[in-house]
Amino acid sequence: MQSIIEFDQQLLLMLNGSESPFLDNFWVCITTVATWILFYASLLYVFFRSYNPRQVLLILLAVGLAILLADQIASGICKPLFARPRPSHEPALAGLVKLVNGRCGGQYGFMSSHAANGFAIATLISLIFRHRWISVSMFLFASLSSYSRMYLGLHYPGDILCGGITGVLCALLVYRLYTYILARKFSLPTTYPSSCTSSGINKKMALIPVVTLVATLVGSIIFAIIKSC
Repeated sequence: MQSIIEFDQQLLLMLNGSESPFLDNFWVCITTVATWILFYASLLYVFFRSYNPRQVLLILLAVGLAILLADQIASGICKPLFARPRPSHEPALAGLVKLVNGRCGGQYGFMSSHAANGFAIATLISLIFRHRWISVSMFLFASLSSYSRMYLGLHYPGDILCGGITGVLCALLVYRLYTYILARKFSLPTTYPSSCTSSGINKKMALIPVVTLVATLVGSIIFAIIKSC
C-alpha cells in the first residue's frame, strides 16, 4: 500500500502546476462551477425541446439523484472514513505542491467529489442522449474538470480515479432506475425518425451543447490570456 501511495504522490507532482500564469488562470477557470453554467443550460434547452415536461422532470430527478449518490459516497462517506489529507495538507509534500492563488481545499481529499459528480453527470447524460459527440463532450467536460483538481494541487490522481469510477457506477445504477420508470410510466414511440437518436433527440439539435462546450473552452482561454496580461 505504501508503494501505491508514493506512486500516487509522484504522479501528482508530475501533473501539478506549472510556471505559466496563463495555465494557472485557465485551470482555475475550468475548475469553477460557474464557468459551465451555459453548457448546463444548453443541455437543459435540448431536453425541453425534445421531451414533454414530465419526462424532462424525470431526467432532472435522475441527474440530481446520480449527483447526490456520487457526492455523498465521495464526501459524506469516503473522506471522513479514510481521512487522507489533500496534497495541500500533506506534511511530506510541503513546499513541493504548487497551490494556485493559495487554494488549499478542505482537510481530506479521498475521494474527489468533483470527479465523482462530473463523471456521474457525463455518464448519465451520455446514456440518455445516445449521441456520439454529446458523449465526447460530456466526458471531455468531466476529464478537464477532474484534471484541474490535480493541477491545482487539491487531489491526487488516485482521488480522481476512484471518484470517477464511483460517479460512473452511480450513473449506471440511476440509469437503470430511470429506464424502468420510463418504460412503466411513459408511452414512448417504438421507433424514431432517422434524424433523431435512439432516445428521440434531434441529432442536429444535440450539437448545441457541443458548440457550447467549445465556446466555453474558448472563453476560458480568452479569460486566462486577459488575466495573465
